[in-house]
Amino acid sequence: MSRTRARQIAAKFIQQNDPTGWFEELYSQAKGNSQEIPWANLTVNPNLAQWLDANHIQGDEQTALVIGSGLGDDAEALSKIGFEVTGLDIAPSAIAWSQKRFPTSKVKYVVADALKFEKTWENKFNFILESYTLQSVPDYIRQQIMKNIIKYLRPLGTLLVICRGREITEEVNDLPYPLTKEELILFEDLGLNKIIFEDYIDQENSLVRRFRIQYTKY
Repeated sequence: MSRTRARQIAAKFIQQNDPTGWFEELYSQAKGNSQEIPWANLTVNPNLAQWLDANHIQGDEQTALVIGSGLGDDAEALSKIGFEVTGLDIAPSAIAWSQKRFPTSKVKYVVADALKFEKTWENKFNFILESYTLQSVPDYIRQQIMKNIIKYLRPLGTLLVICRGREITEEVNDLPYPLTKEELILFEDLGLNKIIFEDYIDQENSLVRRFRIQYTKY
């Protein structure tokens, strides 16, 4: 039911030429009930946790940015292993919710629009996580978000992208919108080096194809 409701709200805002306004609507209408947020499992994304464990990642007080931080679980996981984390979300209700859940957190939760370039973040972050945000917006605005992400990443910094995947020949009818390998080439065209590209079936949901890609900035 929560996914159906999210799709209805998103469709309304997209028709109004406001393709990201639906996030605040969804979070505010949930009124603190996480079951109304389709992606809110109140735990770290297992696809992130697996990657962190497999690569023995430690933050060592390096800066990290979480795009679309939602209710904060991924940001908190990065903070716990030593990153100095900023959680970005366009929805004020999501940011307030995260701050309420983690009142003593070291994470800096910020209301910000991933479509709008924040000059103060240019070349600031050693690590950026983009998990499920690109797949939640129409394809005609994805490139701007991708360009901003690259600008925020420091030289030799790491970008980790986790998203649903599809073939370019597969039709997309509704949220979430899986990405194609062809779309993701933009990251390389704009100055990132692809370290590893994983194409797999999600162990948590055998019906979902995932891409998990690690990039480094030149």
